[in-house]
Amino acid sequence: MRKKIIVITSGKGGVGKTTTAINLGAAINYFGKDVLVIDANLSTPNIGIHLNSPEVPISLNHIIQNKAEAYEGVYEHESGMKIIPSSLSVKELKKIKPERLKDFKEDFKQLAEYIILDSAAGLGHEAQCAIEMADEIILVTNPEMPAITDALKTLKVAESLNRNIKGIIVTRVKGNSSEMKSDAVKEMLEFPVLGMVPEDKAMQKALSLRDAIVHTHPTSKAARAYKEIAAKLIGEEYDSRKDKPNFFKWILKKV
Repeated sequence: MRKKIIVITSGKGGVGKTTTAINLGAAINYFGKDVLVIDANLSTPNIGIHLNSPEVPISLNHIIQNKAEAYEGVYEHESGMKIIPSSLSVKELKKIKPERLKDFKEDFKQLAEYIILDSAAGLGHEAQCAIEMADEIILVTNPEMPAITDALKTLKVAESLNRNIKGIIVTRVKGNSSEMKSDAVKEMLEFPVLGMVPEDKAMQKALSLRDAIVHTHPTSKAARAYKEIAAKLIGEEYDSRKDKPNFFKWILKKV
């Protein structure tokens, strides 16, 4: 199959971009695919923190500076998902040139079937360098007008760079009447909505456990939503209704 780099980006911070990158990677891996998640958010990296690997001997920073080969920065999660974290060091950040990311595109493609890049949020230089790497772009937003407006700006930048925009993932969906519905988001952004991820209390528990909700709470609403999206992306069959928590098993656990 043709290997691809999927860049996860957003118009603003705090919309669930990194959470989506991790859980999309975990969900694709759930279907038995070889996945690598790269923390290309060099200024405020969080992948390592989210997956309990905050400091590593070799990071993306070393790779970009030609201090290490791409494969040397790969760490394998117990699930089988691979990650390349970035350094948390402010000192390291001053040495980094984000535009060098594109020089390693083919190197990253040698490491997995699906490569997911978590980009910086917004429209700055760092975010654009990640977007330029993309074979496909997925934009993450929330169902409120300010977030959608910022998302629209990011889509325009991606289009100006001639990138292939796969679609939109809407996160933290509460189902309130004030929220924008899937059809309205699609109409305003003019790209397909790949999925709506509901607000889920289990997400905070997953964050405290430093793991993907797909791993910690695999039958939760959010985990099943990410699996649905992943199945669409890779052409797998998945019925989230059959993956719901078993009520009787839940009762037995409580006894």
